[in-house]
Formats: sequence, structure tokens, C-alpha cells
Amino acid sequence: MRVIIMGCGRVGAGLALAMADRGHDVVVVDRDPSAFARLGDDFAGRTVCGVGFDRDVLVEAGIESADSFAAVSSGDNSNIIAARVARETFGVDRVVARIYDQKRAAVYERLGIPTVATVPWTTERFITALGEVPGAPLWHDPTGALVIAQIAVHEDWIGMSCAKFQELTGARIAFVHRLGRPMLPDPRSVLQIGDEVYVATPAANLDSARAVAAEPPVEGESE
Repeated sequence: MRVIIMGCGRVGAGLALAMADRGHDVVVVDRDPSAFARLGDDFAGRTVCGVGFDRDVLVEAGIESADSFAAVSSGDNSNIIAARVARETFGVDRVVARIYDQKRAAVYERLGIPTVATVPWTTERFITALGEVPGAPLWHDPTGALVIAQIAVHEDWIGMSCAKFQELTGARIAFVHRLGRPMLPDPRSVLQIGDEVYVATPAANLDSARAVAAEPPVEGESE
């Protein structure tokens, strides 16, 4: 697919190289021509110098035939303007914007533009690496109604089936990390010692599911 990336900082350059390595047609846009040096001499894609939300610049980059667009410059305003132009003016289906301000990110998600809120996301990754369960969801849909989150499970749940876990908590186990590897469970799979549990659930149910999972299972809890 054709991927247009606005911003050639460390994130943009890394993303461009990763997508090019996967065989995609990549175009990188940045107002500073010296930024393209981060791509290296072997970069197989194309570069366009200019402001990433300028329509003429985007047309030069091939936005009219683009399959996806990522706005990952260092400015929240520039990213969201560019993302909205790509989505609303040129009809690009897959659009994502990098946002530093978490409150802004929530607003833009409601507009149907997926965002990566850099600071909260990085913080949660560090929390996970330090052995704690992150409080914020790892993912949510654009409306915020459905989330995927890690959830702490009381030791008494060990040996219980995923189907029973869902029945009692209202949260479906999306996957577990077991012995350092991800696993997709089926309803008959049972929880084991050391499992890191990630659930998919309505956002309104997340706090309740966490509270139930943190205590020993009680039959009839979901009633």
C-alpha cells in the first residue's frame, strides 16, 4: 500500500523505514530537508519537502492515491490538521495522528481519527516493564466504548476457564502472556500461574471487571 508519513523526526523516520522494509510504497513529508538524512542512503521511498497539511504538498506526495496517512511531527496542532485534511478532504481511510496532550487525543478520537498519545503510552509501557499492571487501557476504539486492558487476577482464579472468567467479570480474555509469549486462548483454556491477562471489554465495565478479578471468584458474581 502507499503510506504517507508527515514528519521525519526519530519516530517518523523509524516508521518510514519499517514500512519500507515491509514492501510498502512510502512517501515522507517534512518542512526541513535536512531531516531526511535520518532515513539513510538506502531508503527505498520518496521524500517531499513542505508543510504536511498543505494540500498542494500532499498532492505532490500522492495523497489522492494513498492508502494510509500518519501525522507524526512534533506538533499536536500540525498533526491533527494534517490528519483531518487527509481524512476529510482526500478520503484516506487509514489515518493516525501522534498527540502529546492526552485530553486532546480523547477529543480527536471522538472525531474518528485514531491517535497515539505519546506521553501516556510511553508511561504505561514503562509501568508494564517495571512489573506493574498499567491503569490506562492499552487500546480503545475511536468512540471510547470498547477497550483492551491488562487486568490483575487474584491467585484463586488459577485453573479457572476463560469462559467462566468472562461469565463472572463480563470481560473477555483477548490474550495472555504466558512464559514470555503471547497466547490466544479459547473458552476452554484455563488460567495458569504467571499469566499476564489482557481483556477486551466495554469501557464502562473495566473498573468492575478489575474489582471482580482482584478478589477470589464468587459464583453468581455476574448476576
